[in-house]
Amino acid sequence: MSIISKASVALTVLFSAAVFSVNAQQGIPKGAQILMKVYPDFVKGYQGGNLLFADGTRMQYDDGREKSFVQKLDDSDPEDMFAFKYDRRSWTPEYLQDAGRSRCEPFFKKMYGATEAQVRAKLVNVPWFGDKVLFTTVNGAADSLRAVAAELAKHPEFRSYLKSSGSFYWRKVRGANRLSAHSYGMTIDIGVAKSDYWLWKNPGKGETAKIVYANRIPHEIVLIFEKHGFIWGGRWYHYDTMHFEFRPEILAANP
Repeated sequence: MSIISKASVALTVLFSAAVFSVNAQQGIPKGAQILMKVYPDFVKGYQGGNLLFADGTRMQYDDGREKSFVQKLDDSDPEDMFAFKYDRRSWTPEYLQDAGRSRCEPFFKKMYGATEAQVRAKLVNVPWFGDKVLFTTVNGAADSLRAVAAELAKHPEFRSYLKSSGSFYWRKVRGANRLSAHSYGMTIDIGVAKSDYWLWKNPGKGETAKIVYANRIPHEIVLIFEKHGFIWGGRWYHYDTMHFEFRPEILAANP
């Protein structure tokens, strides 16, 4: 076979592989594709409306129910986690855009642990500006926090904002019957003395009320966290500006 023919065959094979790859993604919801990409140790595929996990189990991606804003927080399926916008082009969140507050509890328990003991078994101490914080090794979260710390260490002007206010803590969200992101060991709060929380600024307001936004955390700190896979609670309409949560799927869905 001539060199030209061999090259033609090689190009045909590459083209066919590319077409197969594209066809393989057809019919798979974008959110499911993102979960397969960012959590490859756990989510191995999608079939018949279900996420396929490495341990052989499956989970319904979309339960097909119409849900209110609050139901998407309290009773989330994996599809609901992509229902809101995480706007990285604006520093003032739009009404009820809380991308990241919706967490499918069975999905996160599958990855990080279904009980406090299971989560604790995967935690390590990560040095954090004169302190050590407990963080999970799952999905490389602890390594990502180390990378954040290394980059922030180059900015002494931010030091007063970086004191840890807590990382792992197995508990329910205050006022709700769902686990806090802190329960999974992939969340850290910093600089509580210089932070703002929507209920502190808007006492007595409900989840769908109009509220006043506030923030004192420098945007440069946020951008460093986001660079390494963390979302910021200050980008939520119901803001929590001390809160940084390892959620690469939210960033992938909102480039």
